[in-house]
Amino acid sequence: MSGVAVPGPAGGRMLREMFRIRTDPLHFLLDMAADYGDLVAFPVPRHAALLVNHPDGVRRVLQSNHHGYDRDTMQYRTLSYVTGGGLLTADGERWLRHRRLMQPAFHRKAVERIVDHTARAVQRRVVAWEGAPSGTVVDVDEAMMHTALEVVGGALFSTDLSGEADRLVRAVLVALDEVIRRARNPLIPPPRVPTLGNRRLSRAVSTLDESVTRMLGERVELVRGVPIEEQPHDLLGMLLAAHDDEASFTARELRDEIVTLIVAGHETVASALTWTWYLLGSAPAVEERLHAELDAVLAGRLPTMADLDSLPFTRAVLDEALRLYPPAWLISRRATEDDVLLGHSVAAGSLVFLSPWVLHRHPDVWERPEVFDPDRFLADGRGEAVERFAYVPFGAGPNLCIGRDFALLEAALVIAAVGSRYRFAPLRGHRVDAEPLVTIRPKGGLPMRLHPR
Repeated sequence: MSGVAVPGPAGGRMLREMFRIRTDPLHFLLDMAADYGDLVAFPVPRHAALLVNHPDGVRRVLQSNHHGYDRDTMQYRTLSYVTGGGLLTADGERWLRHRRLMQPAFHRKAVERIVDHTARAVQRRVVAWEGAPSGTVVDVDEAMMHTALEVVGGALFSTDLSGEADRLVRAVLVALDEVIRRARNPLIPPPRVPTLGNRRLSRAVSTLDESVTRMLGERVELVRGVPIEEQPHDLLGMLLAAHDDEASFTARELRDEIVTLIVAGHETVASALTWTWYLLGSAPAVEERLHAELDAVLAGRLPTMADLDSLPFTRAVLDEALRLYPPAWLISRRATEDDVLLGHSVAAGSLVFLSPWVLHRHPDVWERPEVFDPDRFLADGRGEAVERFAYVPFGAGPNLCIGRDFALLEAALVIAAVGSRYRFAPLRGHRVDAEPLVTIRPKGGLPMRLHPR
């Protein structure tokens, strides 16, 4: 255990950096890791605040000593204004109980149901684009948000959300914007105070609650008098039927888990897909290889589950997009007990930050880390041996995102289905900035030119 102080910026530099911390935290954190190393201490009042940027430290916090860290941080407290106590923000026994009850809905057999729902959502998107002249400008970010939301509604809840996709997407974005404002400014009054921002948050959450109420009401009517074996076998049915030795889900717990899955289940996938199209549009040689693989395997038809093993480059493109633009760009934890990280003592109460955005660009881990190179994820050829805790787009350890396999399957299917029919070209002169909200989104959307293939 080192007695040497953890390196980090002095108070003067932190004061000079305050504007950049608020407006460009991604590159601020990159610079901190480059200047001070794999463990960086920030001079903040009361408890220590540390950036951990090494696979060994990530493994310690998220897996080997995960019991020594909880989610009692500003990041998760503000998010809970929207998602309540769902899996994304829960801790301890509540988290463990809900995870165990929900896990069967994400087993492989259950996840495979996503194929048909993805095909239907993509088909709606293709119909919307049919007849558009080549070169028509479309907002790829908006299109992927709608597509991912429709897949979540169908696959997890057997509910057609296409008719209310606009309203729900807007509600989610407004709610998450308010979450970010609160996380960046702890002086904002609590939600009960009727400020303009709090009223926006309240309306957005009400929209989500109304959707959940409608969904539950429709399910009750749908299954009334229907034998259980003939009822929909989806996550919603599992939540309604879930029980253990303690109790069934309460009405509030149901609401929290459904809202969590609506929010997280489409926001993360949409982010991954949006950045995939952006990166492909900026790398013609990679795009050509993707199209060649899709044409050889699919020959213009929609992909099936059986096709995915024959699309290794498609999956590598997705993996590399998740490396460069991990949806969850920041993971925060609070130390509940004294610990040692990377040879340094960490006191109970310390805040610990892990940034997949920074970790995925570590120059000692990744060759040419800023380059979009899907080959690094291919099993053959010159693929790099990726250290498990150096690549964490969905977190790691027991709190690994429950929907990871769902998201990866959905995203790969959308890339294959859309990529076999269209390509997206960047707008000349249009600057695309990564905006670190709850997920990383292109600031102002992602306008690109749509070209049928």
